[in-house]
Amino acid sequence: MTTPKPFAAIVLAAGKGTRMKSDLHKVLHPLAGRPMIDHLFASVATLGPELQVVVVGSGRDQLEPVAAAHGASVAVQDPQLGTAHAVQQAEAALAGFDGDVLILYGDTPLVEPSTMRLMLERLNAADAPAVVVLASRPADPLHYGRIIAGADGTIFKMVEYKDATLEERATDLCNSGLMAVRAQDLFALLGRVGNDNAAGEYYLPDIVMIAAADGRKSAVIETAEWEVAGINSRGELAAVEAEWQRRRRGWFMAAGVSLTAPETVWFSADTEIGRDTVVAPNVFFGPGVRVGEGVRIHSFSHIEGADILSGAEVGPYARLRPGAEIGEKAKVGNFVEVKKARLGRGAKANHLSYIGDAEIGAGANIGAGTITCNYDGFFKYPTRIGEDAFIGSNSALVAPVTVGKGAIVGAGSVVTRDVADGALAVCRARQEERPGWAARFKAMMAAKKKAR
Repeated sequence: MTTPKPFAAIVLAAGKGTRMKSDLHKVLHPLAGRPMIDHLFASVATLGPELQVVVVGSGRDQLEPVAAAHGASVAVQDPQLGTAHAVQQAEAALAGFDGDVLILYGDTPLVEPSTMRLMLERLNAADAPAVVVLASRPADPLHYGRIIAGADGTIFKMVEYKDATLEERATDLCNSGLMAVRAQDLFALLGRVGNDNAAGEYYLPDIVMIAAADGRKSAVIETAEWEVAGINSRGELAAVEAEWQRRRRGWFMAAGVSLTAPETVWFSADTEIGRDTVVAPNVFFGPGVRVGEGVRIHSFSHIEGADILSGAEVGPYARLRPGAEIGEKAKVGNFVEVKKARLGRGAKANHLSYIGDAEIGAGANIGAGTITCNYDGFFKYPTRIGEDAFIGSNSALVAPVTVGKGAIVGAGSVVTRDVADGALAVCRARQEERPGWAARFKAMMAAKKKAR
């Protein structure tokens, strides 16, 4: 996407987030597997900002590394005297910048890049509004600030709920807090904001009325309620997560992915799935998952940090952990866990197995109950299984160990040494049989029980 001219983003994240009741900063709580503020940064990045500033307060030590990771500078608001005062703290970071400024909120993470671009385009329209305000009409306006505007979007008045009259509170057009302002106007207007209001704070929306007193109009644009939903509590976080998931499910299905029970499937922000893949009910995708085309993922599978190539089959009740790669047409079945391991094309681990730190060749078969013993309490070691090898059920492969191409490991074996290509390895105690022993034992025990 392109923007009319260079712009900077100011992200307000100085709130204490007391309603979250958490030691983790509010904007770092995960939404779809990533901190909510990262969603905002990702959207801003698509527009190519020239500068980014995060205004922090409480929890500064947690936010500074996050801001740095996104190339943003940090400004500190201390004490916290309202939203206008918060934006003022970014003035030094934007010294000499002559473009547009987007004012965003770290706890309002779902704003689309297209909406941000519309705000900037409206700011640069022929009528040159002093401020562009993003608004919505929520089903329950609660205590949002109200906007009184004309049919053309010209703002007549903005007022905080605490200071609004009953008539003004009856208006359903609500201020989201997000704004677009020219840098050359922003800090001059902020310097004139007072705190003569019910809360004794410096309100950012007051810049609209200050501009109006100078004879300059401001404009409002509307968006959907979900896009500007703020998160101040764990309940609100859950509600926003539910909306995000609902929309992402629809997006995947529109892209050719079948979800047989969409409401039961959970995605992360970076989940990738190819067309003609079918996802059964109750599947969870953690961060870092890429799924190819034509894959079948059965119910109750938990997948994170894994690549699943085209035509593969996973589950039910499979767990794929980070570093798992399931090759084309490979199969990971019920109650199988795979960690940092690659299954080659057509390889199978169908039942009750643990495959960790391993390389499984194409066409290999891993029998039920097989485990790779990859950890000695101090270090991890690799297991390598060649193409078309067959590992019998209930085998333990004690790493580091290699089983050659086409080799067979007998059921119940504990393999501690390498197995050559095409060889048979049977590593278990010799079976003994004692005729009549069982009958004699049962008779003896029955007699003892009767004597008691």
